[in-house]
Amino acid sequence: MQRLNRRLAAEFFGTFWLVFGGCGAAIYAGGDIGNQGIALAFGLTVLTMAYAVGHISGGHFNPAITVGLAMGKRFGWKDVPAYVVTQVVAAVVAALSTRIRSASGRSSVSVCARMSSNRPPR
Repeated sequence: MQRLNRRLAAEFFGTFWLVFGGCGAAIYAGGDIGNQGIALAFGLTVLTMAYAVGHISGGHFNPAITVGLAMGKRFGWKDVPAYVVTQVVAAVVAALSTRIRSASGRSSVSVCARMSSNRPPR
């Protein structure tokens, strides 16, 4: 098993990539690629990180997965707080990076206005 700091670095990178790639696709290209494209973007980010760093950290990339594995006795509870904090921090950093990019580029408001909404496009 890898040292904890190496596993946490892998989790940080994987979670950052998941949020940045998946949410970035939804924000910047959601209108063009549709729901299937957004789902594919999330799936491909998880796939790439599972192959790239999954062997180091286990490839959780999500606090719900980490807690679920610990509840199923497939992951030690002593590492759960460190993993969860790392995943949350990575997600926040990725969200801020996406926000900074949107502030410097085109506005993402028009793309995000209908996300998670049942109303039809105007």
